[in-house]
Amino acid sequence: MKGTAMNVQDMRDLVERHLKAEGAGDIEGAVAVYTDDIEHDDVGMPGGVLRGKDAARDFYEFLTANFRMTGEKLNREYVADNALIIDEIMTGNVVGSMLGLPGHDREISFRILHVFEFKDGLISRENVWLDGGAIVAQLSSPADH
Repeated sequence: MKGTAMNVQDMRDLVERHLKAEGAGDIEGAVAVYTDDIEHDDVGMPGGVLRGKDAARDFYEFLTANFRMTGEKLNREYVADNALIIDEIMTGNVVGSMLGLPGHDREISFRILHVFEFKDGLISRENVWLDGGAIVAQLSSPADH
């Protein structure tokens, strides 16, 4: 990583703006905190690593059409020079499909790990790992109602 390390609070603020916009379905707001050459790597998603704001925007159009985040609970946060790692529990409704399974507007919770890297005061890389097993188990179990 090059350049001067970002202030930890500045990194947190950018990530919070990004996640709030994502949760609200504000695609432009979600990508506004990205560098033009953002590397977006949602591990296991078809298409592999995405590069650039247009590719990230396409990803968020797909995501927000299928999933509505309703909550986050921070488990742990790790900080390094120009990097912020967040381990959390995410909750939301699958209004479309997720991991190939129909959601039927079911609320699910799963563990997610975000690795954010920063350059020039913006997010330059986002790497996402999620507990696909928990998602599949919740979406394939009999409905509660």
